[in-house]
Amino acid sequence: MRALTVVPRQAHSLEVTDVDDVEPGPDELLVDAVAVGVCGTDREIATGDYGWAPPGRDRLVIGHESLGEVRYAPDGSDFAAGDLVVGVVRRPDPVPCGACAHGQFDMCRNGRYTERGIKQIDGYASERWTVETQYAVRLDRGLRDVGVLMEPTTVVAKAWDQVQRVGERAWFEPRTALVTGAGPIGLLAALLGVQRGLEVHVLDRVTDGPKPQLVADLDATYHHDGLEDAVAAAQPDIVIEATGVGALVFGAIAATASFGITCLTGVSPAGRRLTIDAGQLNRELVLENDAVVGSVNANLDHYRAAADALARADHDWLARLVTRRVPLERYAEAFERRDDDVKVVLTFDGGAP
Repeated sequence: MRALTVVPRQAHSLEVTDVDDVEPGPDELLVDAVAVGVCGTDREIATGDYGWAPPGRDRLVIGHESLGEVRYAPDGSDFAAGDLVVGVVRRPDPVPCGACAHGQFDMCRNGRYTERGIKQIDGYASERWTVETQYAVRLDRGLRDVGVLMEPTTVVAKAWDQVQRVGERAWFEPRTALVTGAGPIGLLAALLGVQRGLEVHVLDRVTDGPKPQLVADLDATYHHDGLEDAVAAAQPDIVIEATGVGALVFGAIAATASFGITCLTGVSPAGRRLTIDAGQLNRELVLENDAVVGSVNANLDHYRAAADALARADHDWLARLVTRRVPLERYAEAFERRDDDVKVVLTFDGGAP
């Protein structure tokens, strides 16, 4: 069968190759691929920045934002042929650490976790894939066109969960939220903020393309004149930072109202220097009881929360996040950055939405 594979840490090695057909184990689903999302992590693996092949192998099947239809389910499982499913990305370490032992493998303490399509386990960018039933999540059939958004939604479901947990260290009744960045993570973070009943503001730099209208159609407010203006308008209790841009990261930390929470979801590139007033930042964090938390990956609770959030969302709005659908054989186009892109997905023969 065909799969999109890469030699990790080797630039220009991404290509569609023939790989062995997969066979499900005793407690595994056999799944026909429908689509796979392409994100910044995939692009960084493709350019050789990082990634780890399975032990004893040179090539890794890429792809962690999955969507597929069950071809075979084992007897006695909660799944059946035809079910729409996604596969969880991370697996707990084999030791396991305390967090992994309690089902919180997104918080692995010793770094021995593995990840589909990223670290030591093949991903989902193949015509068929298998997944353990305990790491498969069923989606409503009505989400077939947009279910590939599930994995990035889990990232923001976890971010909001972390904000809630931190906020509940005291009385917590937030009113406003600012999301920095209107990519897939930022827009989905805004969606979940609106679903929580918050007044949501979104900051990005573009003035045209789909992003401003996508924000407006959430009944949220779009800003493009810089962080200072967005903060003045929002006066945010919560900031979800989704760009990784250094100036925005530190600006966001300083932007919240007293007892504010900033959740960082964007990963900043190393090696870029920024001058900040560390003393002033420290004073604000301490004297205003502010909190800053980083968030990455997701566990099964977050997958379930994301599935619920997508089911409750306007499906037409979700469909507009997918701005390009590219067949597997034209994979190189999916890895090109275009100005109007929000989410780009690879589709598979017989399963393209």
